[in-house]
Amino acid sequence: MHYETTVPTVIDRLIQQALLQVLQPLLDPTFSKFSYGFRPGRSAHDAVLHAQQCVQQGYQVVVDVDLEKFFDRVNHDVLMDRLSKRIDDKAVLRLIRRFLRAGVMINGVLVERLEGTVQGSPLSPLLANVLLDEVDQALERRGHKFARYADDCNVYVRSQRAGERVLRSLRKLYAKLHLRVNEAKTAVGPVFGRKFLGYCLRRWSGNTVKIAVSPSAIVKFKQRIRQITRRVGGRSLVQVAVELRSFIPGWKAYFHLAQTPKIFRDLDGWIRRRLRAIQLKHWRRGRTAYDALRRLGASQELAKLIACSSKRCWHNSLSGLHFILSVKYYDGLDVPRLS
Repeated sequence: MHYETTVPTVIDRLIQQALLQVLQPLLDPTFSKFSYGFRPGRSAHDAVLHAQQCVQQGYQVVVDVDLEKFFDRVNHDVLMDRLSKRIDDKAVLRLIRRFLRAGVMINGVLVERLEGTVQGSPLSPLLANVLLDEVDQALERRGHKFARYADDCNVYVRSQRAGERVLRSLRKLYAKLHLRVNEAKTAVGPVFGRKFLGYCLRRWSGNTVKIAVSPSAIVKFKQRIRQITRRVGGRSLVQVAVELRSFIPGWKAYFHLAQTPKIFRDLDGWIRRRLRAIQLKHWRRGRTAYDALRRLGASQELAKLIACSSKRCWHNSLSGLHFILSVKYYDGLDVPRLS
């Protein structure tokens, strides 16, 4: 097995953090205003909002560029050349090069790093912005509409032909930095439905452009919820609710820009249905289900109906059970809501 790790020391990390505190305020103001990743006061949300603004203005074709293994293929000489144009202190430059060449442990053998940035280094995001800012500035000089977050860059144009022309230009700009475009993941096409930082844009009535959660992000969300709400393992609903509280609020906070309340309501209903199925699984026998439902206030007829087919957990989770195990019931368990 091929096993690779970086070998930074605690002192190295402290020095890098100190360097970051000195270099960030020096370098950050020189970056393009359309760069949003790993910068103070900027976020992925700002990038998505800017993308929405560009599309609303009529730039509805996107050049979606993906760089091939960017952080692993940063050329040290090119990066140091760009840094030397911004930093006069030779000692600082020597220190940065030392960190770039920090050893890599491969199968127990220490090997010098010839390209790429150190994994987990506090400096790596800042150095990435220094390198990629050259492309940002070229796009800005040419008057292009774009948003970049780390190595994820979207350029917005008015036509397919213009997009293909921009992509040819970007290939040349990245080649000068010894970076390669991942052709399999790079595309030019209509912006609507295309993923950007987990979001996508939708055309609404009256030519309004709205922000939505991308389909792939919803698929990943459901996969995680299915794992948390699986009907095996013997966990109580209280334990499941604890796991949901550790996941849903963070996901909701990231995707709060989405202007699709119906999707969130549907996801809420789907989560509660899965929780009802867990409860039916816990009750197991019909008699147990019947008694529990009666204690919860179910009518005799409804309790009997559900108890008679108590093993059909998923089917019954959508029946009249939702009147008993209601939204209010799960609020009492502190199950977080999306809507």
